[in-house]
Amino acid sequence: MEFNVEELAFNRDGLIPAIAQDANSKEVLMMAWMNAEAVKLTLQTGRVTYWSRSRQAMWVKGETSGHIQQLVEFRIDCDRDCLLLLIDQTGPACHTNRRSCFYITVQDGREHERLPVLP
Repeated sequence: MEFNVEELAFNRDGLIPAIAQDANSKEVLMMAWMNAEAVKLTLQTGRVTYWSRSRQAMWVKGETSGHIQQLVEFRIDCDRDCLLLLIDQTGPACHTNRRSCFYITVQDGREHERLPVLP
């Protein structure tokens, strides 16, 4: 069956959430948004491309930081409204310079940082 980007369930802003997961460790690294063009570019180039809502522009992960995400596998959930990107991550995935954006845990009503800032 041929993939058709138009069959994805984009929200009213034309975006779909994309979860980036390390292809080897299976650690969830980050979540960002993609529009149809970002999906197409990611599949064409193998370099993960997102839509930056704050900049209102395409964002090739690692273009300026060098923290590149290389696509290993592109998955679509059963409702076609969320993407899972299995990736090879170079450097930290988070803009805070941590391996994962999911570094805050809540235990007993308190927040704790579980990942250090990388050098």
